[in-house]
Amino acid sequence: MAVIQRIKKPTTRKGKKALLAKEPKPIEGPKQCLFMQGRNPSERTRKLLKDIYNLKKPDAAYLSRKNDFVPFEDASLIEKLCNKKDAAIFGVGSHSKKRPHNIIFGRTFNYGILDMIELGADKYKAMSEFQNVKVLAGIKPCLLFNGPAWDLNQDLKRLKCLFTDYFHREKVETIRLQGLEHVLSFTATDSGEIYFRSYRILLKKSGQRTPRIELEEIGPSIDFKLRRTKLASDDLYKEACKIPRELKPIKKKNISRDAFGSKMGRIHMGKQDINRLQTRKMKGLKKTPEERKQMLMNKKKAKKAAKAAQINDVA
Repeated sequence: MAVIQRIKKPTTRKGKKALLAKEPKPIEGPKQCLFMQGRNPSERTRKLLKDIYNLKKPDAAYLSRKNDFVPFEDASLIEKLCNKKDAAIFGVGSHSKKRPHNIIFGRTFNYGILDMIELGADKYKAMSEFQNVKVLAGIKPCLLFNGPAWDLNQDLKRLKCLFTDYFHREKVETIRLQGLEHVLSFTATDSGEIYFRSYRILLKKSGQRTPRIELEEIGPSIDFKLRRTKLASDDLYKEACKIPRELKPIKKKNISRDAFGSKMGRIHMGKQDINRLQTRKMKGLKKTPEERKQMLMNKKKAKKAAKAAQINDVA
């Protein structure tokens, strides 16, 4: 008979705060990422993981210890470590004769594996080989996805979403022009190759209000090759992308927008008596004394008739 694990309630204030921090929230902050080494990682794999970790800092943790596991066969250790570190996305580096310089990018949902995509690093140039000024840690990068393959291939569609999760930081309403310092470019080909490049944005003088922009490559430079994938089912993916009820916009009845974005509304009004509408008073339409006298007489006759009808009903 299986032993039922009892839920132990926290007894300290620090323990309560730790559990509250792990609970789901309507608006989540930047996703934490966990980088770890798999079975027999190569020198290229270790450097590559370290470079991506430097791009992701400070929302990342790096485990330098080797782990003897194969994620596509058994991912229980990854789920356990991600739950312990409160990480929603992860990266695993490994190396073998069949799959050299292997990198696995993945993410979790409800402490279980959601997606895993395996890439091979065919060519790699480390960040340290570019002798120039780097960007500061924690800067929000601009993500560029080049090529129509990102929208045509289902695996690349999911990989595009995964890369967006990787490098997406806190949500901001506005940003200064000087705050755009870093660009990450992802170029996909029909043959399954993905070219990952990192650039620093240089704002040069142009003699106008808008500056002239130049890009300087700062590394890393990686040529990936798409290998195995393990994607979530449509139902699980739909559940993971569900928007909380608190964040859903409140629908307003009888309001729509046309093709130009103008707001169109429909108003329901009761039946109106046209004779009692207040119109503009003009001297030419002013009633004569005889007409006003006739109107008063008609009102008196109507009141007398109404009283007589009430008396007859009572009798």
